[in-house]
Amino acid sequence: MVLLKAKEMRGMSEEERKSKLQELRTELMHERGVAAMGGAPPNPGKIRALRTNIARLLTVEREITRRKASNE
Repeated sequence: MVLLKAKEMRGMSEEERKSKLQELRTELMHERGVAAMGGAPPNPGKIRALRTNIARLLTVEREITRRKASNE
């Protein structure tokens, strides 16, 4: 699990960003399931990192969408 930087996300195509978002959400759901069942997560900061990456990806997506809308 690597932290993605906003600059890297802006360089991705729209399809790559959507697939990455789906991948991150699936991974977060899995980690939350492990934590809910009482299992000790191997990396305790992973849930926070996943949530941060998802938020960052959604922010970049909104920025790009608004930029496209203002140019039209």
